Amino acid sequence: MSRKKRSFSAEFKTKVVLELLTGEQTAAQLSSKYQITPNSLNQWKKCFLENASMAFDVGKATQGFKEEIADLKKENDALAKKLGKTTIEKDWAVGKLKSLDSSTKRDLVESKLANPAISLIRQCEIMDLNRSSLHYQPKPISEQDFGIMNRIDEVYADILSTYGYRFTRQQLLEDGFSVGKNKVLKLMNKVGIQAIFPKKRKFMSIKDREHKLYPYALKDLEIAHPNQVWSGDITYIRAHGGFMYLAAIIDWHSRSILVWKLSVSMDTALVTDVLKEALERYGKPEIFNADQGSQYTSIQHTGILKHNEVTISMNGKGRSIDNIAIERFFGTLKYDEVYINDYNNIAEPRAGIDHYMNFYNFKRFHSALGYQKPMNVYRKENLKAA
Repeated sequence: MSRKKRSFSAEFKTKVVLELLTGEQTAAQLSSKYQITPNSLNQWKKCFLENASMAFDVGKATQGFKEEIADLKKENDALAKKLGKTTIEKDWAVGKLKSLDSSTKRDLVESKLANPAISLIRQCEIMDLNRSSLHYQPKPISEQDFGIMNRIDEVYADILSTYGYRFTRQQLLEDGFSVGKNKVLKLMNKVGIQAIFPKKRKFMSIKDREHKLYPYALKDLEIAHPNQVWSGDITYIRAHGGFMYLAAIIDWHSRSILVWKLSVSMDTALVTDVLKEALERYGKPEIFNADQGSQYTSIQHTGILKHNEVTISMNGKGRSIDNIAIERFFGTLKYDEVYINDYNNIAEPRAGIDHYMNFYNFKRFHSALGYQKPMNVYRKENLKAA
């Protein structure tokens, strides 16, 4: 059985050493008396004598400790300041993460192998993301729903529709579709379609909104030159067995389509990629207008505009007509290109739309421009301004 190691206080060691120094008892006697080894007693004595001078120069003895304490305090203050700054930055970053749309949040989540330090559960907590959404696989659209969505899109493009979901349902019933009004509303939202008319504004608490909204800046504005106002929007493009989303940016004055992109998902990256390319190729506008969709209100999209000192403008709630320039273009695109073609795969709409964009910008006469061609107007007036 091992013997437990004894420990002795400084007071006890001092008492024993002082007894040894009086010379009244030998080291062996004191060792026996206090049950300590002669070697320990000699070490205590040596340490006591080496530090005895401190008793007569307390200031010098404590100076080193004071300096060490002062250095530690400075280091502690610096760490506290750094920790405070880090905490503020962390709270800011977490707030930004929470304001992202769900699709972007899911893309940011890393597997356990990629990031073993932070679990999936903790990553979801930080970003305020429902963990079950990581494993959600969307159901494919049924052939019946796909047909209804295509017809909804046609009805909308036909008259740049003032039809809401009730009128749209009546048109669908007349066309032979058996569908309820709630289904129509759901599919209109999926396609990204709403009636063009002012709606009564709903009062909502600002704190319940994830993204900041901006006022409409185009009311009574005279648009007199290129790059004064750009507009961005997303529309649904049918393809065989599915659908895609087209994001585009139009210059209001010249009606030129500056940049466009097709994607299988309607996410923030779709609109930010288009915006970055437009800024790189054409400079920057004075005003950028879009709807209140989460892609355009996201911190990624608005952050790019703020960084480039572009005024942000947004349609009024339920007022697609506020973005009428690009709404009309989408209607023209669908009747001139999309509806007359039966795309069999996702490559075909890319090629078809690319061909149409070149035709529209460089060859098609535009009545609002006095039968000039959009890109000719854009380039000619930009040269004048230069």
